[in-house]
Amino acid sequence: MFERISRREEADLFLAWLAISLSFAIIKIAPNGILGPIKPVDPLGALLYFGIALLTVGIGFILHEMAHKFTAIRYGYWAEFRKDNSMLLIAVALASLVGFVFAAPGATVIYSNTADGRGLTREQNGKISAAGPVTNLLLCIPFALLVFIGGSVLNSFGNILTEIGIFGIQINAMIAAFNMLPISILDGRKVMSWNIPIFALLIIASFGLLLESFYFF
Repeated sequence: MFERISRREEADLFLAWLAISLSFAIIKIAPNGILGPIKPVDPLGALLYFGIALLTVGIGFILHEMAHKFTAIRYGYWAEFRKDNSMLLIAVALASLVGFVFAAPGATVIYSNTADGRGLTREQNGKISAAGPVTNLLLCIPFALLVFIGGSVLNSFGNILTEIGIFGIQINAMIAAFNMLPISILDGRKVMSWNIPIFALLIIASFGLLLESFYFF
């Protein structure tokens, strides 16, 4: 499986992962940006936030893109993630200034197999696009288990597990909800073009989970 990830794709995934993780870590310390109130955090605490962001964003973002990639490969196409340097800079800048993460670090590019005359059908494109948000929604399950386990362990380790679980749910819900918006090149537009009932189910589940994750936690 890993041999299907090129060196360039590895580098793009790594840089995008770092930038988005940094963005989410920033909003944990300064929820309203540097112009608003900043949570008093010592260097060790800031490092902990960044470590949690690396773990949760790494799992959510990378598995989202790999779901697109390997679903496309399953249909006989080649696909690779490509970072967008401008969007990475915007993500970090927005997180720093206003406490908002615009998580569009790039996209998984699908190369149609034109050698045998086949093109990407609307159904295939819809299923490839849906694979990413579905993966994020499913990832909320193990993170919810971490919240449950952390709550039953009454010590600092339990607190860290709870923090990882809550952050993991929120980040995966954010990634799913954002990508299900039916605009531009986002997944939602392609899913809606393929199957409106599935689009409705996924966008309601994504935004419902996102709202619940912030309301309850």
